[in-house]
Amino acid sequence: MDDQGRPLDEKIRRKEAKIGVIGLGYVGLPLAVEYAEKGFTTLGFDIDWKKVEKIRRKENYILDIPNERLAACIESGKLQAFSSFERLGECDVIYICVPTPFTPNKDPDISYIEDATDEIRKRLRIGQLVILKSTTFPETTEKVVLPILEQTGLKVGEDFHLAFSPERIDPGNKKFTTANTPVVVGGVTPRCTELAALAVQQVVNKVHIVSSPRAAEMTKLLENIFRSVNIALVNELARLCDRMGGIDIWEVIEAASTKPFGFMPFYPGPGIGGHCILVDPYYLSWKAREYDFHTNFIELAAETNEDMPFYVMGMVRRALSEVGVPFRKAKILIIGVAFKKDIDDTRNSPALKLIELLFDRGATHVSYCDPYVPQIEVRGRSLRSDQLSADLVSKSDVVVITTDHSNLDYRIIADHARAIVDTRNALGKVKGVKGILLRLGSGMRF
Repeated sequence: MDDQGRPLDEKIRRKEAKIGVIGLGYVGLPLAVEYAEKGFTTLGFDIDWKKVEKIRRKENYILDIPNERLAACIESGKLQAFSSFERLGECDVIYICVPTPFTPNKDPDISYIEDATDEIRKRLRIGQLVILKSTTFPETTEKVVLPILEQTGLKVGEDFHLAFSPERIDPGNKKFTTANTPVVVGGVTPRCTELAALAVQQVVNKVHIVSSPRAAEMTKLLENIFRSVNIALVNELARLCDRMGGIDIWEVIEAASTKPFGFMPFYPGPGIGGHCILVDPYYLSWKAREYDFHTNFIELAAETNEDMPFYVMGMVRRALSEVGVPFRKAKILIIGVAFKKDIDDTRNSPALKLIELLFDRGATHVSYCDPYVPQIEVRGRSLRSDQLSADLVSKSDVVVITTDHSNLDYRIIADHARAIVDTRNALGKVKGVKGILLRLGSGMRF
């Protein structure tokens, strides 16, 4: 029951429950839009007032949500955005979708979760449901969030409800969206699980229930660490192919992919980016040490991936040596700075790490081209994206392909670049490359 005697499940089924979403980024905004489109009054909260103002002006800042969808939600009155938390107490269901970065020492930083939970605590009332979606280490829901909420004297499972349901957003994925991607739910009590599953089912086609928040938290880490480990494997094999010479890792992966069982293709690159895959191994390893357990294999994979920008730096130096241009005087053009193709998300992008390394090592002429990212800040320098053209490419001493966006004309690079470092196999099928081409994992003997 809520504080007016109405069962929460009844309010959810009748779409009378008011939804609150704390954090309006790549996870929170799509979630808020889904609820608003389903007819729920939805209140979004974010401490970044610039995001809030854009939403109010119906200006989208996430490619996965078209402007017309956002505008329709705002115009209908079903979606409202706020930079303060005064109206948070109105919400019957509250999602926490805040960032979970790590410190410079790679320890978890869950301060955003703690701050969001404290804002909920100040307004917590009988009947509310809180669902944590932010990726985090196991036991966060029960040992961090729950104690803060219980400071009110209210009892979980009776007075209020708490669950963990990990986000599964894949930025840029047109096939799997918030609505059609199955979601895992684990509540602190059976009633918490029941209500959380019901709330999630309003906007998601399929819900998979697990026994506890800890199981749901570990599920999310397994999903992302699985990718981290397998990407590290092919990155290491790519470097081995370069060392051995005469073996092309891209050909090998294509051949292995013909096996209809027991193999899943992963591909090498300049490193990994985005929020989850880079961060999650360290969240788990930090938690494991609390139990005197060392996740050596997982940490080694993370280190392998983090070393890739340094390896690409070596490829850049090799390419410049081939064309006889000193590193400090070289004009270096980076193609793509988003962390993966066809999106505008630069969080933890390996391309940005590479640019940092270039500046740190004394490079003075670094430019970039990315149709999705108009401007970046690196080492206190502001860079603006150039438009890909024959003139831009021909004036560069080396072109480094770090993100293989689909809407780029790679023929221009193939025809006009003096030297190319291709970390994504973007030119693997392009015939007649006129300059020097160094492809990651192509067996070029680095």
